[in-house]
Amino acid sequence: MPSYSLATPLAEAVGDTLAKGLRRAFQMTTVGDLMAHYPRRFASRGQLTPIAQLPVGELVTIVAEVLSATTRQMRGRRGEIVEVLIGDGNGRMSLTFFGQSWRVKDLRAGRQGIFSGKVGEYRGQKQLTHPDYELFDDEGTARLSAEAWHNVPIPIYPAASTFSSWQVKRCVDQVLTGLGEVPEPLPDAFRAAQGLLDARTALVRMHAPESFDQIGPARETLRMHEAFVLQAALLQQRQFVRMMSATARPAGDLLERFDAALPFERTPDQLTVGDRIAADLVGEWPMNRLVQGEVGSGKTLVALRAMLQVAQSGGQSALIAPTEVLAAQHVRSMARMLGPALAPELMPTLLTGQQPAAERRRAALRVASGQARIVVGTHALLSESTTFADLGLVVVDEQHRFGVDQRETLRAKGSSPHVLVLTATPIPRTVAMTVFGDLDVSTIRTMPGGRAGISTFVAPVGEKPGWFARVWERVAEEVRLGRQAFVVCPAIDASTETDEDEPVEEAEPGRTRWGVLQAEALLESHPDYRDIRVQMLHGKMPADEKDAVMQAFARGNIDVLVATTVVEVGVDVPNASTMVILEADRFGVSQLHQLRGRVGRGAVPGLCILVTEADPYTPARARVEAVAATTDGFELAEVDLDLRGEGDVLGDAQSGVRSSLRLLRVVADADLIATARAEAERLLAEDPALDRHPGLAAAISGRVSHRERAALAKN
Repeated sequence: MPSYSLATPLAEAVGDTLAKGLRRAFQMTTVGDLMAHYPRRFASRGQLTPIAQLPVGELVTIVAEVLSATTRQMRGRRGEIVEVLIGDGNGRMSLTFFGQSWRVKDLRAGRQGIFSGKVGEYRGQKQLTHPDYELFDDEGTARLSAEAWHNVPIPIYPAASTFSSWQVKRCVDQVLTGLGEVPEPLPDAFRAAQGLLDARTALVRMHAPESFDQIGPARETLRMHEAFVLQAALLQQRQFVRMMSATARPAGDLLERFDAALPFERTPDQLTVGDRIAADLVGEWPMNRLVQGEVGSGKTLVALRAMLQVAQSGGQSALIAPTEVLAAQHVRSMARMLGPALAPELMPTLLTGQQPAAERRRAALRVASGQARIVVGTHALLSESTTFADLGLVVVDEQHRFGVDQRETLRAKGSSPHVLVLTATPIPRTVAMTVFGDLDVSTIRTMPGGRAGISTFVAPVGEKPGWFARVWERVAEEVRLGRQAFVVCPAIDASTETDEDEPVEEAEPGRTRWGVLQAEALLESHPDYRDIRVQMLHGKMPADEKDAVMQAFARGNIDVLVATTVVEVGVDVPNASTMVILEADRFGVSQLHQLRGRVGRGAVPGLCILVTEADPYTPARARVEAVAATTDGFELAEVDLDLRGEGDVLGDAQSGVRSSLRLLRVVADADLIATARAEAERLLAEDPALDRHPGLAAAISGRVSHRERAALAKN
């Protein structure tokens, strides 16, 4: 009998045809991939699936009993139709096969099996046409007692339209018969202390349990495997960074002069985080730090001070921002904060893809020569033609907007530069531990004084249509007080919905009603807005036009800015008092919180109105209500995680991490993850190269591909 390891190619274990099917349906290539495709549930032969609850139009897998099977001649052409009636004791449905009369011998009354297909309806009765099925082996089970037969679980696997659940099961059964030793990722003493199974037993009992009692311990063991391998990979990534040598960047007179000119006292958290970063910049290995803080908490100040420290030794800093509007805003605000004495020395330089060619060449030359010691840009920084003289610090603004490959591309333009990642989207503790476990995390909680704060209200125009008119009256009232307002829409043009500027986080099904064009047209024709200056802004406008609009708004030459989410981050207009978000239910919690952070930034009280037609008690409405209930971004991060689940919160940039979480749940398993992390830290401290733990090394190599390892880096 052949013996398979987890690294064995599937073609060797199940044959070329099935291996190709598994690769096409589930991207599996090895036995280990198949073994990690766990059953999504287990059916009991004694408790057949309720047919009455099957949804029409969906692909289903059910366990049922054959009640009858008949044939009749097809009308108008040769051949017979086989009609099979199956039931579960509470409901019935039919199976239909055309031109396959031999099925009658197979599908005899009294046989039980698993049936799969797309649910349809014919003459008022649910039916499956040409379903796949697998009947239980009566001869094999006759040797079991009736009680034992009913207690043997049937694994139901995640299926695809081209590969059914029992086709997966057949492949798994074939592999299990020849499965050899399975590497043990957990240290023996730790596994025993946790009361867990050995790796091979856990896999066998997960895929082929003899009773329902065996499933729980197998699942617990495999959940710990996931947590332990993931944490070990993250901690190993941290070790890899710390094995690099970094150029020390000690502070000097640049930072002293900057601090002396600051017109305000730094907050306690700004001081603490600043001191930590300053120490990192003179450390033996490159800094790898994530700074999270509320909108307006001073993350840009912290980053700018780090840039000054790097500039002291002639090093350059590159800040990559998600939008051109934000990049341009950063350059202006940094130049303003540096002042007329320091700005010419550091020469903050903007580099974006939509700059005129001559301007971009001049900027690229200043960057390449080292003349520009602070460089701010968008994806243009990643271009092969963009080179640095001495890149010492990479700053990533709003990390959730960038993929891992982009961050690594920028980092590779220097010699082991320091990395500082900024986010105004607070990260729940469990997500930080699971996804950002290789980064040192700092938090700025204290907010600068002198801010009036924000009041947030929901305008449920679905139930109270009259409130819609009041929203626009309220905005006009603020403008007459000499203040400014944002109106944010989920699309540029709701009539097409093909040109959304930046997709909202989780738009609900159905058409968008309000785009920038529609909202601007409404205000232009509104009698209260005859003397109010309204202007639109969206990502498809030319870069110079976008920048001109933002500068005009900042100067107070525009009263109401109608925009897409291009204003979500970094836009700083202290006189802006009001934020109206149309169709707020089409945005995620973090987006809503980010958007309203654009107002209430100065002495003017902030007002945020969330306009929604979402029905009460729906998830969409719950998101809107949650944002209105608190301005604490850290509390909202936990709410967001509860409402959406970790799959969405982790985001596409962390797709490698997500794909490796099969049984583990970031929220529910926080304690288990913490336990795994503590043990992984202890193990790696004693055995950094995992020479004495080949099972863990093999598990990391097998479960976390090179692409996923890159996703874990997030630098």
